Amino acid sequence: MKKIKLKKKNISSNSSRWLQRHLNDEFVIKSKIEGYRSRSSYKLIEIEKKFNFLKNSQNILDLGCAPGGWLQVAKKFGPKNAKIVGIDLLKIEKIDNVVTIEKNIFDEDTEEIIQKNFTNKVELLMSDMSPNSSGNKKIDHLRIVSLIERVLEITKVVLKPKGFLISKIFQGGAQGDLIFKMKKDLSDIKYFKPRASRKESSETYLIAKKN
Repeated sequence: MKKIKLKKKNISSNSSRWLQRHLNDEFVIKSKIEGYRSRSSYKLIEIEKKFNFLKNSQNILDLGCAPGGWLQVAKKFGPKNAKIVGIDLLKIEKIDNVVTIEKNIFDEDTEEIIQKNFTNKVELLMSDMSPNSSGNKKIDHLRIVSLIERVLEITKVVLKPKGFLISKIFQGGAQGDLIFKMKKDLSDIKYFKPRASRKESSETYLIAKKN
Protein backbone atom coordinates (compact mmCIF):
# COMPACT_ATOMS: atom_id res chain seq x y z
CA MET A 1 0.00 0.00 0.00
CA LYS A 2 1.53 3.29 -1.11
CA LYS A 3 2.24 5.72 1.71
CA ILE A 4 1.15 9.34 1.60
CA LYS A 5 3.77 12.01 2.29
CA LEU A 6 2.93 15.40 3.73
CA LYS A 7 4.30 18.47 1.94
CA LYS A 8 2.94 21.33 4.04
CA LYS A 9 5.66 23.21 5.89
CA ASN A 10 3.52 24.91 8.53
CA ILE A 11 2.55 21.75 10.41
CA SER A 12 4.26 21.13 13.77
CA SER A 13 6.36 17.97 14.05
CA ASN A 14 3.89 16.31 16.46
CA SER A 15 0.90 17.23 14.32
CA SER A 16 2.75 16.11 11.23
CA ARG A 17 3.51 12.70 12.71
CA TRP A 18 -0.11 12.24 13.81
CA LEU A 19 -1.48 13.31 10.43
CA GLN A 20 1.02 11.13 8.56
CA ARG A 21 0.01 8.12 10.65
CA HIS A 22 -3.67 8.92 10.20
CA LEU A 23 -3.44 9.29 6.43
CA ASN A 24 -1.55 6.01 6.11
CA ASP A 25 -3.77 4.13 8.56
CA GLU A 26 -5.08 0.91 7.00
CA PHE A 27 -8.61 1.49 8.30
CA VAL A 28 -8.72 5.16 7.30
CA ILE A 29 -7.82 4.16 3.75
CA LYS A 30 -10.36 1.29 3.75
CA SER A 31 -13.11 3.60 5.03
CA LYS A 32 -12.50 6.00 2.12
CA ILE A 33 -12.59 3.16 -0.41
CA GLU A 34 -15.62 1.36 1.06
CA GLY A 35 -17.66 4.47 1.85
CA TYR A 36 -17.69 4.37 5.65
CA ARG A 37 -17.68 7.69 7.46
CA SER A 38 -14.99 6.73 9.97
CA ARG A 39 -12.32 4.12 10.66
CA SER A 40 -14.26 3.16 13.79
CA SER A 41 -16.77 1.38 11.54
CA TYR A 42 -14.29 -1.50 11.36
CA LYS A 43 -14.30 -1.85 15.14
CA LEU A 44 -18.01 -2.60 15.06
CA ILE A 45 -17.59 -4.89 12.05
CA GLU A 46 -15.02 -6.92 14.02
CA ILE A 47 -17.30 -7.00 17.08
CA GLU A 48 -20.22 -8.19 14.92
CA LYS A 49 -18.14 -10.93 13.29
CA LYS A 50 -17.21 -12.27 16.72
CA PHE A 51 -20.52 -11.89 18.57
CA ASN A 52 -23.24 -11.72 15.85
CA PHE A 53 -25.55 -9.20 17.53
CA LEU A 54 -26.70 -7.00 14.68
CA LYS A 55 -28.34 -9.61 12.50
CA ASN A 56 -30.95 -10.43 15.17
CA SER A 57 -31.63 -6.91 16.45
CA GLN A 58 -34.84 -5.29 15.23
CA ASN A 59 -34.38 -2.15 17.36
CA ILE A 60 -30.90 -0.61 17.51
CA LEU A 61 -29.78 2.51 19.38
CA ASP A 62 -26.41 4.23 18.88
CA LEU A 63 -25.41 6.78 21.53
CA GLY A 64 -22.88 9.38 20.42
CA CYS A 65 -23.28 8.32 16.82
CA ALA A 66 -21.39 11.09 14.95
CA PRO A 67 -20.25 10.98 12.21
CA GLY A 68 -22.43 7.92 11.56
CA GLY A 69 -19.96 5.10 10.87
CA TRP A 70 -21.57 2.70 13.36
CA LEU A 71 -25.03 3.56 11.99
CA GLN A 72 -23.82 2.58 8.52
CA VAL A 73 -22.60 -0.77 9.84
CA ALA A 74 -25.85 -1.36 11.74
CA LYS A 75 -27.84 -0.71 8.57
CA LYS A 76 -25.62 -3.04 6.50
CA PHE A 77 -25.49 -5.97 8.92
CA GLY A 78 -28.82 -5.59 10.73
CA PRO A 79 -32.23 -6.87 9.54
CA LYS A 80 -33.63 -5.05 6.49
CA ASN A 81 -36.59 -3.74 8.47
CA ALA A 82 -34.61 -2.84 11.63
CA LYS A 83 -35.41 0.44 13.39
CA ILE A 84 -32.09 2.24 13.84
CA VAL A 85 -31.80 5.44 15.88
CA GLY A 86 -28.68 7.48 16.56
CA ILE A 87 -28.19 10.32 19.05
CA ASP A 88 -25.43 12.91 19.15
CA LEU A 89 -24.81 16.55 19.98
CA LEU A 90 -23.64 17.04 16.41
CA LYS A 91 -25.85 17.11 13.36
CA ILE A 92 -25.50 13.87 11.37
CA GLU A 93 -25.57 13.74 7.60
CA LYS A 94 -28.65 11.79 6.53
CA ILE A 95 -28.51 8.00 6.19
CA ASP A 96 -31.50 6.43 4.44
CA ASN A 97 -33.92 4.63 6.79
CA VAL A 98 -31.97 5.71 9.88
CA VAL A 99 -33.32 8.21 12.45
CA THR A 100 -30.82 10.67 13.89
CA ILE A 101 -31.52 12.94 16.84
CA GLU A 102 -29.46 16.01 17.70
CA LYS A 103 -29.42 15.73 21.48
CA ASN A 104 -27.23 15.73 24.59
CA ILE A 105 -27.47 12.28 26.20
CA PHE A 106 -27.18 13.92 29.64
CA ASP A 107 -30.47 15.80 29.16
CA GLU A 108 -33.22 14.65 31.53
CA ASP A 109 -35.68 13.88 28.73
CA THR A 110 -33.27 11.74 26.69
CA GLU A 111 -34.79 8.40 27.74
CA GLU A 112 -38.29 9.68 27.01
CA ILE A 113 -37.29 10.82 23.52
CA ILE A 114 -35.61 7.47 22.82
CA GLN A 115 -38.72 5.56 23.90
CA LYS A 116 -40.91 7.70 21.63
CA ASN A 117 -38.80 6.66 18.65
CA PHE A 118 -39.21 2.93 19.28
CA THR A 119 -42.36 0.81 19.47
CA ASN A 120 -40.61 -1.60 21.85
CA LYS A 121 -37.44 -1.58 23.93
CA VAL A 122 -34.21 -1.99 22.01
CA GLU A 123 -32.39 -5.29 21.50
CA LEU A 124 -29.01 -3.63 20.98
CA LEU A 125 -27.58 -0.47 22.50
CA MET A 126 -24.22 0.73 21.16
CA SER A 127 -21.86 3.45 22.31
CA ASP A 128 -18.50 4.41 20.83
CA MET A 129 -18.32 7.68 22.74
CA SER A 130 -15.14 9.21 24.12
CA PRO A 131 -14.93 12.33 26.31
CA ASN A 132 -12.94 15.28 25.06
CA SER A 133 -9.46 15.25 26.56
CA SER A 134 -8.60 18.09 28.94
CA GLY A 135 -4.97 17.07 29.33
CA ASN A 136 -5.57 16.53 33.05
CA LYS A 137 -5.63 12.80 33.87
CA LYS A 138 -7.88 13.16 36.93
CA ILE A 139 -10.43 15.27 35.07
CA ASP A 140 -10.34 12.96 32.08
CA HIS A 141 -10.85 9.94 34.33
CA LEU A 142 -13.94 11.54 35.89
CA ARG A 143 -15.31 12.35 32.45
CA ILE A 144 -14.81 8.75 31.34
CA VAL A 145 -16.60 7.39 34.40
CA SER A 146 -19.43 9.92 34.03
CA LEU A 147 -19.93 8.97 30.38
CA ILE A 148 -20.01 5.23 31.08
CA GLU A 149 -22.40 5.77 34.02
CA ARG A 150 -24.75 7.67 31.74
CA VAL A 151 -24.67 4.89 29.16
CA LEU A 152 -25.55 2.41 31.92
CA GLU A 153 -28.43 4.62 33.12
CA ILE A 154 -29.92 4.75 29.63
CA THR A 155 -29.33 1.02 29.19
CA LYS A 156 -31.33 0.33 32.33
CA VAL A 157 -34.34 2.21 30.93
CA VAL A 158 -34.43 1.44 27.21
CA LEU A 159 -32.67 -1.92 26.70
CA LYS A 160 -34.90 -4.98 26.91
CA PRO A 161 -34.03 -7.92 29.18
CA LYS A 162 -31.51 -10.21 27.43
CA GLY A 163 -30.71 -7.31 25.09
CA PHE A 164 -27.08 -6.54 24.35
CA LEU A 165 -24.86 -3.59 25.20
CA ILE A 166 -21.70 -2.71 23.28
CA SER A 167 -19.89 0.19 24.91
CA LYS A 168 -16.45 1.68 24.63
CA ILE A 169 -14.67 1.80 27.99
CA PHE A 170 -11.10 2.60 28.96
CA GLN A 171 -8.57 0.67 30.99
CA GLY A 172 -8.50 2.30 34.40
CA GLY A 173 -11.83 4.00 33.67
CA ALA A 174 -14.12 1.32 35.08
CA GLN A 175 -13.42 0.85 38.76
CA GLY A 176 -15.12 0.48 42.13
CA ASP A 177 -18.77 1.54 42.12
CA LEU A 178 -18.86 1.51 38.33
CA ILE A 179 -17.96 -2.18 38.12
CA PHE A 180 -20.55 -2.89 40.84
CA LYS A 181 -23.22 -1.11 38.76
CA MET A 182 -22.24 -3.09 35.69
CA LYS A 183 -22.48 -6.43 37.47
CA LYS A 184 -25.79 -5.46 39.09
CA ASP A 185 -27.60 -4.84 35.81
CA LEU A 186 -25.53 -6.82 33.29
CA SER A 187 -24.42 -10.41 32.81
CA ASP A 188 -22.15 -12.36 30.45
CA ILE A 189 -19.74 -9.44 30.61
CA LYS A 190 -16.86 -9.70 28.15
CA TYR A 191 -14.16 -7.32 27.00
CA PHE A 192 -12.92 -7.16 23.42
CA LYS A 193 -10.31 -4.99 21.72
CA PRO A 194 -10.74 -5.02 17.93
CA ARG A 195 -7.71 -4.95 15.67
CA ALA A 196 -9.04 -1.66 14.31
CA SER A 197 -8.54 -0.14 17.77
CA ARG A 198 -5.07 1.39 17.85
CA LYS A 199 -2.59 -0.56 20.00
CA GLU A 200 -1.50 2.52 21.94
CA SER A 201 -5.10 3.38 22.87
CA SER A 202 -6.41 2.33 26.29
CA GLU A 203 -9.88 1.80 24.81
CA THR A 204 -11.57 -1.56 24.81
CA TYR A 205 -15.19 -2.61 24.39
CA LEU A 206 -17.62 -3.94 26.95
CA ILE A 207 -19.92 -6.63 25.55
CA ALA A 208 -22.73 -7.58 27.93
CA LYS A 209 -26.29 -8.80 28.24
CA LYS A 210 -28.92 -6.99 30.31
CA ASN A 211 -30.35 -9.03 33.20
